[in-house]
Amino acid sequence: MEKSGNLKEIKLLLEKFTNAHGVSGSEDNIRDLLEMEIEPYVDTIRKDVMGNLIATKKGEGPSIMLAAHMDEIGLMVKYIDDNGFLRFVEIGGWFDQTLLSQRVIVHGKKGPIPGVIGSKPPHLMKEDDRKKPVKLDDMFIDIGAKDREDAENLGIEIGATASIDRVFVSLANGKVTSKAFDDRAGIVILIEVMKRLSKHKIEANIYAVGTVQEEVGLKGAKTSAFGLAPNLALALDTTVPGDYPGISKNDSSLETGKGPVITVADASGRGLITHPQVLKWLKETAVENKIPYQLGVGSGGTTDATSIHLTKEGIPTGTVSIATRYIHSPVEVLDTADLEACISLIVKAIENVGRYFEASS
Repeated sequence: MEKSGNLKEIKLLLEKFTNAHGVSGSEDNIRDLLEMEIEPYVDTIRKDVMGNLIATKKGEGPSIMLAAHMDEIGLMVKYIDDNGFLRFVEIGGWFDQTLLSQRVIVHGKKGPIPGVIGSKPPHLMKEDDRKKPVKLDDMFIDIGAKDREDAENLGIEIGATASIDRVFVSLANGKVTSKAFDDRAGIVILIEVMKRLSKHKIEANIYAVGTVQEEVGLKGAKTSAFGLAPNLALALDTTVPGDYPGISKNDSSLETGKGPVITVADASGRGLITHPQVLKWLKETAVENKIPYQLGVGSGGTTDATSIHLTKEGIPTGTVSIATRYIHSPVEVLDTADLEACISLIVKAIENVGRYFEASS
């Protein structure tokens, strides 16, 4: 019964955070939500210069940084044409075709404005053009403005961000879909871990950090880790499974519903190669507590862990991720059972951290 109750609460929290909007560099909404949700479970909470939210639960043992990024990929207005259509650049990594014909929310200075992403219709394309994918440079946002002046009067200006207009929906067999599970799933894990740890004394000093601008250069993790200088760190994020058409096991052997993913290495080692003691700590904790887990070796993207582990003289760092289908699209899919297993793994690992790491100045 407790696990069922936990999953229900986790789903509600995930829905709240994925329905909210916060493109890289404009994470205020997400930070406010995170502060409200995590504040009851920590001793202190503050915002740093970059905009990272740092919540601290004080302890006497080694200091642990848990990092989950608040930002989502999105768009930014670069030009308003004479007819009121908005041209844009991508903020974060999009596959252009996932954007075409999407509804968006443009975050203007007078408030959110709905719009749609359009392009030249196929009726007016030449035969060769219809065979080619539409490039982002040929797309535009239509907010219904009469002209440039009208768009500006509605509150649109150069630099306004836009995010995908999609809401959280439950699918079959415990799976859910929404935008921005990358990385609102990590934010939810962060909150729930601190909630469970608040119920008893632990031998660790924990920094729960909501980082900014991960999708555009791992920026918030770099500055916050430098300021905190923890003894060790974990990034909480999402990763690509190989359990749907179009991806082979050679691309990814990970699966949704099979437990959290403990990263061994990502970006073919150009990103993170997990510290051996961190890997041992996480794997042994999972085995001892009968928590299902997967090991991940990737050749593609990386996480906040890459910035954190290179901070100052080096910080032992790992990544624990949720296998998530269709990452960096408006229809990401994950299994809520993986969230619960990930939360349990992090909680148990922090409870036994003294067996693996010592505090240092």
